[in-house]
Amino acid sequence: MARFHLLTDWLAWQEQLHPRPIDLGLDRIKSVYQQLKPSAPTLPTITVAGTNGKGSTIAYLNAIYLAQGYRVGAYTSPHILHYNERIQINGVPVADELICAAFERIDTVRGNTSLSYFEFSTLAALLIFAEADLDVQLLEVGLGGRLDAVNIIDADAAIVTTIGIDHTEWLGDSLDKIAREKAGIFRHAKPAIIADPMAPDSLSQSAVAINSILYRSSIEFSYHKNQENWIWFSENATQYTDLPSPAFAGEHQYRNASAVIMCVECMQSILSVSVESIRQGIAQAKLQGRFQFFPGEIPVLLDVGHNPQAIQTLLDYLQERLPDVKIHAIFAMMKDKDIATAIHLMSDRISDWYCAPLNNPRAATESLLRTYFAEQNIHAVHGGYDSVVATVEDVKSRAKPGELILVFGSFFLVSEYLAKFA
Repeated sequence: MARFHLLTDWLAWQEQLHPRPIDLGLDRIKSVYQQLKPSAPTLPTITVAGTNGKGSTIAYLNAIYLAQGYRVGAYTSPHILHYNERIQINGVPVADELICAAFERIDTVRGNTSLSYFEFSTLAALLIFAEADLDVQLLEVGLGGRLDAVNIIDADAAIVTTIGIDHTEWLGDSLDKIAREKAGIFRHAKPAIIADPMAPDSLSQSAVAINSILYRSSIEFSYHKNQENWIWFSENATQYTDLPSPAFAGEHQYRNASAVIMCVECMQSILSVSVESIRQGIAQAKLQGRFQFFPGEIPVLLDVGHNPQAIQTLLDYLQERLPDVKIHAIFAMMKDKDIATAIHLMSDRISDWYCAPLNNPRAATESLLRTYFAEQNIHAVHGGYDSVVATVEDVKSRAKPGELILVFGSFFLVSEYLAKFA
C-alpha cells in the first residue's frame, strides 16, 4: 500500500525524513539504486556540473537534441514554480502520478536506508527516464560533483561550466578544492569538457589524472563573434559558421553554448546531430529565471544569481545592455550565502534596494540584510513589507517609466515573483 497518494504529501514527508537536507555521499543512494536498477539498456548520458551556467547548458543540449528529433530526458534543480520541472521528457514536466509511482517504488526497496529530498528526486528521475524509451538523458549536478547523487551514473560525456566560490562548507574554501570536487563527474576515456577558459588548473589536472579525453575552451575548442553571428571551431578543424545568438542574454552564454557544441561533437557517433539542429537549439532554448526580461513601461528583469560569480555576470550584463538606466532592486538571499559581496558588487549600480521577505527559514531577515547595507554605507533601503507581493507593489508605485525593476538574489524570490506576476 502506498505511503501517500499526492505529490505534495510525498515531498513534505521527504523534507523531514533525512536528518540533514544536504548529505553528500554515494553509498546510501547507490545501495538503493542497485535494488531498483531497471532492466532497460543504459541510456546515453551527459552530466553537467559547475558553480553557474548548469541550467542554460542543459537547456541548450535539450533543445538541440529535440530539434534533431531525439527523445530527451532532462533532470535539473531546483525548480522555479513546480517540482515536476525537475524531471522533464521532451521538454515537458512529467505528471504527478508518474513521480508518485517512482517514489513508491523507491520507498518500498530502501528498507532502513534514509534518503534526502534530492536523493529521492534523483532516483525518481533515473527510474522514469529508464522506462520512457529515451535516446539520451541530461543530468544536472545538484551540488559539487564527486559526491553528488547524480554521480552514481557514469556519463558518456561531462561538462563543467564554471568554478566559483560557493558552498564552501561542503566543497572546500578555495577554487582548486572546489574544482577537484566538480571534476568528480569526469570518467576514464570519456570526454571531459571545460567551458571556462579561466578554470583552475586542478580541473584539467583531475581529468588528465584519470585519462579523460580533455576538451578545454580556448584550447581544444573556441569561438569567434562576428557582427551578425558567431563561429565555433575545434582543434581538429571542425567548424560551424553563421551560428545565431544564444537564446539567453550575456557574454557568458557564448561560452556555455560553445561547450555544448563541443559536447554534441563528442557524442556524434552515438547521437548524430546536424548543424541545422545545433543552430535551432542554440536559438530556441528555454529557461525560466535567468536574465528573464519582461518588457513594458517599467520593465522587469529576473535573475536567480545568488553567488559572487553569478552576480558579477549580472552586473556585466547591466553595464553592457542598460548602462544608464536607474535600477530598483527587489532583493533577498539565503543567510548562508555571501550577502556582503553580492551587495558590494551591485552597490554602485542600484539606486534603491527593497528587502523582500521570504517564508523560508534559510532566508536572511530584513534586519540581517540591513546590517550588511549599513556596513557598506548604503542608505536607500526600503523594507517593512509583509510579502513579496507587497514589496513589488511598492516598487512599482515608486519607479518611473524607463527605469528598471530588478528581482534577484534567490531562486525562492524569483519563483514567488513568477507565481504572482508572470
